[in-house]
Parts: sequence; structure tokens; C-alpha cells
Amino acid sequence: AQACRDAYPRWVAWPLWLFGEIAISATDLAGIIGTAIGLNLLFGIPLEIGVLITALDVFLILALQALGFRWIEAFVVTLLGVIAFCFLFQIVLADPDWGGVILGFIPRTEIVTNPEMLYIALGIIGATVMPHNLYLHSAIVQTRAYGETEAEKREALRFATIDSTVALMLALLINASILILAAASFHKAGHTDVAELGQAHTLLQPLLGSGLAPTLFGIALLACGLNSTVTATLAGQIVMEGFLHLRLPNWARRLVTRGIAIVPVVIVTAIYGERGTSQLLVLSQVILSMQLPFAVIPLVRFVSDRRKMGDLVIPRGVAVLAWIVAGIIVALNVKLLFETFFG
Repeated sequence: AQACRDAYPRWVAWPLWLFGEIAISATDLAGIIGTAIGLNLLFGIPLEIGVLITALDVFLILALQALGFRWIEAFVVTLLGVIAFCFLFQIVLADPDWGGVILGFIPRTEIVTNPEMLYIALGIIGATVMPHNLYLHSAIVQTRAYGETEAEKREALRFATIDSTVALMLALLINASILILAAASFHKAGHTDVAELGQAHTLLQPLLGSGLAPTLFGIALLACGLNSTVTATLAGQIVMEGFLHLRLPNWARRLVTRGIAIVPVVIVTAIYGERGTSQLLVLSQVILSMQLPFAVIPLVRFVSDRRKMGDLVIPRGVAVLAWIVAGIIVALNVKLLFETFFG
């Protein structure tokens, strides 16, 4: 974030900061909804009350930060492990067609031609990559005890690459598991109208034949919400300090962002109920995809610039591939916007 502020003119840097904050708010929105629905499914707490309870997670973040950054990393890894176990257990019960699963990873042209499929696909991209995590994983490098020589910096970058790759693969695994579970459980049984998480939770036990499946589904949702909360808090602090050199107390930063995110969720939940909340959850992931280029393009520009990176600049082939991927993301988002407003 500080590199963006120093490298770009003010009229470019401030919009980048603004889009970064919007992305973090969208993630916070998803965390609130996921946590509230998880509390509702596991303990029967009304969604409106569950949304308000999520404001209290500031104390969890403060406690972890007081113990040190490694405790936060351990907490996130534990949550990811819980989520992965819950969904993988349910997938084993669902027994999907693994041949069809593998073929499902191959992109189809219908994703681009069908606006509804494109909307969901971009939501999956936003939920998997999450633009604020590009800031977060870059900042995590600064918490490591690396030296000043080129060899030591390369070693730090190598471990940072492994860290980011593993995190993205886990995110891909979790998001893919949700789709596989839905297809194997609901679509195969003819339940093609499942649109709410509560409805999915109710149908899992009769379809999978296990009373444990709905509980694991609720635990996974609760863990997803908590994980989004932790990463959004850290990323927001990093972005604010980097762009504005503004250091707010952690509790103040958390309550401000959480308060901003809680308001629309409470309004939508009160007016539209669970269906509206589920739609808002998907929309928040699409917003993350929309913000992705504002994090990816500066990142690719920096790491491919020899004047900034020196001998640590990325290879030309990697740079070309990165620009192609960034271009595809931009093109898909522009097409979705065009279809939404003019289609």
C-alpha cells in the first residue's frame, strides 16, 4: 500500500486506497453473513441477533494480536483445516461422480455467454482470491526475520510464494468442495431450486443419511465467517497504515469497519429475510472480483519493474502471463457490468 502511495500520483493512489477499503468492507460483509447464518443453523439464534453478535469478535482479534502474529496465523490455519475437514467429510458421504468433478474444472464458453453463470463465476473468483489478501500476504513477509542480502531476500520471497500458493489452493479446495457437495447432494436428487443456506442445511441429513452432516455444514459456515473477519481486519489495518500513515487503535479500526458493514446486513435481513441475506452474500463476492484488478494490476506492475525490484524482478515470461490473467479478469468484469446495465 505504501509503495502504491509513493509510486502513483495522488489522484491515482487515493482511488486505489478507496477500492481497497471497499474490497475489505465486502469481505467483512461476507464474514458477518457467514457467521450469523452459522450461529443460526447451529444454535437457532435469529439472523438479526447473530449479525449484532459478530461485532463482539473485535475482542477475539485483540486477544490474538496481543499474543503475537504467529498466533493469528495458527488460528487462521486451524479454521481452514476445520472448514476443509467439514466439507471433505460431507463430500465422502455424497460420493460424487469424480469423472464429472474433474471435467467440471475445465472452463466452458457458456460461462461468458450466460450472464447468470458469469455472475456466479466471478463471485467464485472473488471468494477464492480476495483482493485484500494480496496486500495481506505481501505484508506478512515484513513479519519474518529475514536478512538484507539478496540471497536472504530471495529465500524470504520463496517462502512467501509457498505461503500464498498454499493459501490459494486451500481456498480453491474449499470453494470447489461447496460446489461439488451441492451438485452431488442436491442436483443429483432433483433439488435444483436450493437457493438458501438454511434450506441446504435442512436437506443434507435426509440426502446424505447422516445426522452429523448438517452440524458440520453449520460449523464450516461459522469458521468461514471467523476466518474472513480475521483476514479483513488485518488487511484493513495494513491498507490504512500504508496509504494514510494513520494508526488507529485496533479496537477502533475494527469497530468502525464492522459498524459500516453491519448496517446493510441488518437492513437486508430485516426486510428480505434469509433469501435477501443469501443474495447479499453472493453480491459481496462479486464485488470482491470487481475490486481484484485494482490490487492485481499495481502488483504486477511493481514486481515486473526492474527499477523498483532490481535483481528480484520477476521473469519476463511470468510477467506476460500475469498481465494476461489480469486482462482476462478485467474483461470478464467489464462484460458483467455491461450485461447488468445495458444487456
